[in-house]
Amino acid sequence: MGLTSESQIGKKHTVYLPKAVVEAAGLEIGMKILITVEGNRIIIEPVPDPITLAMHGKKFASTTIEEMESISLEEQSKYTEDSS
Repeated sequence: MGLTSESQIGKKHTVYLPKAVVEAAGLEIGMKILITVEGNRIIIEPVPDPITLAMHGKKFASTTIEEMESISLEEQSKYTEDSS
């Protein structure tokens, strides 16, 4: 099992995470989090930044500049053709 720490609920229902928990989870100030409630358990997970995910995440598709340009031209032609 991982790190366990105790905290308390403050005014306006705020919860402050202990520094050790924040560091162990790799959380940073300003980072978005996902909060899930399952029964009486609260799960807090980091939401990856889309740019960071795109740069460092697992890749599942690939394309070339030529393929993107071809698709772009096809899509543009749908909207620029003369409708008469």
